[in-house]
Amino acid sequence: MKKIILTLLFTFCLLINIAQAKELYLFNWSEYIPDEVLEQFTKETGIKVYLSTYDSNEAMYTKIKLVKGEYDLIVPSTYFVEKMAREGLLEPINHKLIPNLKNISPKFLNQSFDPENKYSVPYMWGSTAVCYNSARLGKGYIKSLNDLWNPELKGKLLLPNDVREVFGLALKKLGYSINETNPKHIEEAYLELKKLLPLVKVFDSDSPKHALLNEEVLVAVTWSGEAFIANSEDQNFLYAYPKEGYSLWMDSFAIPRGAKNVENAHKFMNFILRPDISAKISQEMGYATPNQAAIKLLPPEIQNNPIIYPSQEELKRGEFQTDVQDALLVYEKYWNELKNN
Repeated sequence: MKKIILTLLFTFCLLINIAQAKELYLFNWSEYIPDEVLEQFTKETGIKVYLSTYDSNEAMYTKIKLVKGEYDLIVPSTYFVEKMAREGLLEPINHKLIPNLKNISPKFLNQSFDPENKYSVPYMWGSTAVCYNSARLGKGYIKSLNDLWNPELKGKLLLPNDVREVFGLALKKLGYSINETNPKHIEEAYLELKKLLPLVKVFDSDSPKHALLNEEVLVAVTWSGEAFIANSEDQNFLYAYPKEGYSLWMDSFAIPRGAKNVENAHKFMNFILRPDISAKISQEMGYATPNQAAIKLLPPEIQNNPIIYPSQEELKRGEFQTDVQDALLVYEKYWNELKNN
């Protein structure tokens, strides 16, 4: 009887391990990967992808700190890769298991936030600027960040639910870097945002395009992909890069500490970096791909779309976010005060 019980326990554990070997738990931004891509990965590998979503780096970070081993793959932005690696929250990447990493343009590799890409693999990049309804407001309505503070936009403005992006608006308006660490300058930005708050209808990072398309708001500070989809449905929605500057970002895959399906995570990253898959994702989601082999597969209207790929002149005004380390506590203090007004 004892041998039978031990055999059954061994078989049960074996079945659990086999089941786990065919799973991948992905924690990603909302509306950031097509369902058909996940389905194709499962069809080709037999690995079932379980997708959970978040609407900010802060929400993702908090969850990863609280739980260990719940997710196999996450998609943090540049400065959060640096922060989480420094805090020991990420597992090293095995480049030998990702041969398709060769498809990534060198300009997106070996960045200061992750030298040698020890902890991250580039996924997509883009901008955070201003999408507006030109049919209601007129073409050229948004040229400067100052235009967001126009009183006539009361109740017609959408901002992302993201502390760094929102404070970046006010910091740029004041002539500072979006990576400001001086508490006095961050406080100045807070005071500017207090003036902006009465104009804000909603903070939304999940799907800002819906509020635009439904005319719940007329102006949205949003990601380039959201603006691309809104513009694809109605060309009256224009995307403006403010003259003072704007935020650039890159999101990358990373393996959180304690992940159970590390091998599957590497298989998934390698799959995503296939030129055909990266091109499909970029075309459907409207974000720029760092995959130089994939760009060649995109139709001209995507390659030449200024919402997805800003001109060199516009790119010069963009600024990538970096880890502000202890200054983040100052941002979060004023962010909470702003949201609780």
